[in-house]
Amino acid sequence: VQLQASGGGLVQPGGSLKLSCVDSRRTFSNNAVGWFRQAPGKEREFVSHIGWRGTTRDYADSVKGRFTISRDNSKNTVYLQMNNLQPEDTAVYYCAVHRSSLGSRRNGDYRYWGQGTQVTVSS
Repeated sequence: VQLQASGGGLVQPGGSLKLSCVDSRRTFSNNAVGWFRQAPGKEREFVSHIGWRGTTRDYADSVKGRFTISRDNSKNTVYLQMNNLQPEDTAVYYCAVHRSSLGSRRNGDYRYWGQGTQVTVSS
């Protein structure tokens, strides 16, 4: 599995970004995929995950109602639509492939990690 996260950037508070996570080796279609983030000086934290069928989703309370996760298995891609971004959303965002098809919030349950994409929310 080789994951490539992209779509980060600089955005003003209230703005939107859409992150993409592409599996270039086309192997994650049977696995859940998650997004995590890590801000400077903080531990990596769970953001969202989606089951392999795309029918089960979970979100951290801090992003619920603002972020939407989705996937297109035909394109081997998972997306994270982020709306109403706030300065506290500033972090490096990572995608990761879970060991199972269902997903979880625990870092250790994820087998493969992408390299991360920087999201900066600032006026």
